[in-house]
Amino acid sequence: MEPILVYGVPEGSSMGLIAAFEWLGEPYKLCRVDMLGEMREPSYARINARHETPALITPEGRVITETMAITAWLEAHDPAGKISFDPRTAHAERMHQLIGFINTGFTGAFGPLWTVLEMDDPDPAYKQALIKFGTSQVIERHNKLEPMIGDAPYLCGDHPTLADAAFAGVARWLDFHQVAPRQRWPNIDRLRRALEANPAVRAALTVEAGDTQALCPACKGHVVLAEVIDRFGR
Repeated sequence: MEPILVYGVPEGSSMGLIAAFEWLGEPYKLCRVDMLGEMREPSYARINARHETPALITPEGRVITETMAITAWLEAHDPAGKISFDPRTAHAERMHQLIGFINTGFTGAFGPLWTVLEMDDPDPAYKQALIKFGTSQVIERHNKLEPMIGDAPYLCGDHPTLADAAFAGVARWLDFHQVAPRQRWPNIDRLRRALEANPAVRAALTVEAGDTQALCPACKGHVVLAEVIDRFGR
């Protein structure tokens, strides 16, 4: 059985993992989840009790949650080093460092802004406090990431890796939440433009937008969520 990546829409961080599977080039399947609807249903807790995406169903039928755990699985299944490095090298250390930063503080900084969108009837003062705090956090995290990038085409060298996959899914949230012009951080903007032009990322974005027949050569089709829950739910 091919692994199944459970990815969230709209604007899920998991979009970058679709690109990672395409960069890896090994067969996989996808399962699409509406994060504002299906993901909140009680049945989804059988896949992830925290009601979050992404999730990965391994060929053995195990469920793996959390982006860092899924990137670790991908790394372990990348013997040719297409999207990762020998774990004993400085390149691997840098990749893990960047994945850790992006998946924790960088991604978490957007939490207050997502909370505002998900609140049914927010108190105006509380809403403004969340927006102010979230905006300051996002800017601070971008300020930290900017010098970390350097002048390489991608985060870890001349080709995209798992670090770029982790970044690609959340980088566009800066625009989505209208925090600040992306040009404020030239290194980040340059990396974003490189990823946005990458065929695998473009295909992943097209899939996310609803075209499940988009050109993703390694993808062997979609599996409906109900089937994934029925077959692999805990």
